[in-house]
Amino acid sequence: MDQSKRKLLALNAAKARLLAVQMVHDAASGHPGGSLSCMDVLTTLYFDVMHVDPADAKNPDRDRFVMSKGHCSPALYPVLALRGFFPVEDLKMFRRIEGHMSGHVEMHHVNGVDMSTGSLGQGISTAVGMALAGKVQKKDYRVYVIMGDGEIAEGQCWEAFMSAAKYKLDNLCACIDVNGLQIDGRTCDVMPSEPLDKKLEAFGWHVIKINGHDYDEIEKAYEEAKTVKGQPTMILAATTKGKGVSYMENNAGWHGKAPNDEQMAQAQAELEAVIKELEG
Repeated sequence: MDQSKRKLLALNAAKARLLAVQMVHDAASGHPGGSLSCMDVLTTLYFDVMHVDPADAKNPDRDRFVMSKGHCSPALYPVLALRGFFPVEDLKMFRRIEGHMSGHVEMHHVNGVDMSTGSLGQGISTAVGMALAGKVQKKDYRVYVIMGDGEIAEGQCWEAFMSAAKYKLDNLCACIDVNGLQIDGRTCDVMPSEPLDKKLEAFGWHVIKINGHDYDEIEKAYEEAKTVKGQPTMILAATTKGKGVSYMENNAGWHGKAPNDEQMAQAQAELEAVIKELEG
């Protein structure tokens, strides 16, 4: 990846992070930690990897994306806005009783969202259905998913993993945001899932391990996934929960909590400094 593309992705991710924290602060509710951790992967998907057109958001030949950890709408909504699916101003409607942007990802009222999610485990299952439909209809579109490492404690996820392998869904590429934390603490304490790579390989998936904040590694992994035939691909992205806001990083307490005014000011100062440096 050339430096200009890397810089543009980093800039969009920083802007999306600032919008995400602002949304949660203004609504006094939301899930900032896991939204910030997957922002670099999500930004790379929408600005570099996926074939989508904001002017034709329902094109039947478009690539699909499912945010399986649907509580992380503060990650998806800002990226969609920056990509041009709707005005950034609309983000002010997040979690408002008079608004249209639910706290969990919603497809009927938010342009660009391919699947409503929130009940953990159901997103990856839907994505398997989307990929299978593409195979049956002989379509060339690909289906992308982001999951949480806490989410995969759901048994439904593993049923979906088995189904994807059974039907050889090489048009499906999922990513687990391995930030090591969930609402109750460390995933290794709540419900240990490692070694994820060996388990998923045993379930018939092609597995790629990356640093989920390295744009070169992210892009390379998704390009590799496109070459895999006869099996789905899982990207295991090692990330930092709360990435980009110093006091949120690696802190499980920020899984589902809104910053107060003082904390918001600090987050804004930190992220605006990053944006200023990247724009300089």
